[in-house]
Amino acid sequence: MAATGRGEAEAEQSREEQGRVVTWWHFGLAITGLGALGIGGELVVRGAVQLARSLGLTPLLIGVTIVSLGTSAPELAVSLQAAVQGKAEVSVGNVVGSNLLNTLVVLGVSALIVPLVVAQRLVWWDVPIMIAATALVLVLGVDGHLTVTDGSILLGLLVAYLAMAVVFSRRESAAVEAQYEREFEGDGSTSLPKSLLLVAGGLVLLILGADWFVAAASGMALAFGVSELVVSLTVVAIGTSLPELVTAVVAALRGENDIAVGNVVGSNIMNLLLILGVSALFARGGLEVARPVTDFDLPFCLAAAVACLPIFWTGHRMERSEGALFLLAYAVYLVDLVLAATGHSGAEVARDTLYFVVAPLTALSILFSLVRASRGDAAG
Repeated sequence: MAATGRGEAEAEQSREEQGRVVTWWHFGLAITGLGALGIGGELVVRGAVQLARSLGLTPLLIGVTIVSLGTSAPELAVSLQAAVQGKAEVSVGNVVGSNLLNTLVVLGVSALIVPLVVAQRLVWWDVPIMIAATALVLVLGVDGHLTVTDGSILLGLLVAYLAMAVVFSRRESAAVEAQYEREFEGDGSTSLPKSLLLVAGGLVLLILGADWFVAAASGMALAFGVSELVVSLTVVAIGTSLPELVTAVVAALRGENDIAVGNVVGSNIMNLLLILGVSALFARGGLEVARPVTDFDLPFCLAAAVACLPIFWTGHRMERSEGALFLLAYAVYLVDLVLAATGHSGAEVARDTLYFVVAPLTALSILFSLVRASRGDAAG
């Protein structure tokens, strides 16, 4: 009996050691895939910018469309790969998680570095479109699926958005054009073959990196007993959002506020309309949307997007205090995800904190900004 018990204990220990090896292997694969995604995204951005400028597109149009698309390339690669492989939770969770991270963390960190001055068309055009796109995805996905028809609708709206972006780019002031010109001054015209080579090389790295990253994320989810949805909302979303974070932080440090905010808003729109649209077209039988996403994650994402509008509108600024509130909201959201995934009773406390502490604080901050802005207008 003792020998049998000892044998079972040794077998259990062996399985635990094997699990740790598999987990570390997946962790290494995730890091490798993330590196490939980062390098591939950078190559795609640089190549696309050079290619666009050689075709005579304005720096502003490059900034709010092509660069946003380039920094969303990792999300596109991961979500499309996951959709083709039938991993809908990874595909949808990656987009929703990335948008939450872009809105709350990327903007929050950028505002902490320097208060963001938001000007031009972002307040009146791009942010309302981001809100409308988030609401539309929530409505389309409430039945649990994003069908081929839904994907076609999202892609059709993307085409309309890009067409309007071209129209608006021709109306921008010389100051804004000069700002974007400074940002991309290192990406001057180059040979067409070199531009195409950069884009092609970047796409290859994106495809390989996405494949490795999705495989690693799925493996880690199984190894730790966590759902693929939670992993995609956190680990995968953070990894694929690094290009937006780096771009926004660098832009904020340079004082290029339109680029810092425009890249985030533009990337969120691309994530919703392009990535979910394409993924829904390529997923077999459409893209399944998990119930927790429509019950909490997407509504929370919509609330974060809606909060941007009054914050940006009040004096066209995002203060450090508002950035700190955004970071606090994301931190509590992460705690809620982790606790809920592990079945911990503290998840209810975390969610109540979001509802009854973070949300009221954000509302009070917005109200204070509105009052201050109205007083400033009256004084003016």
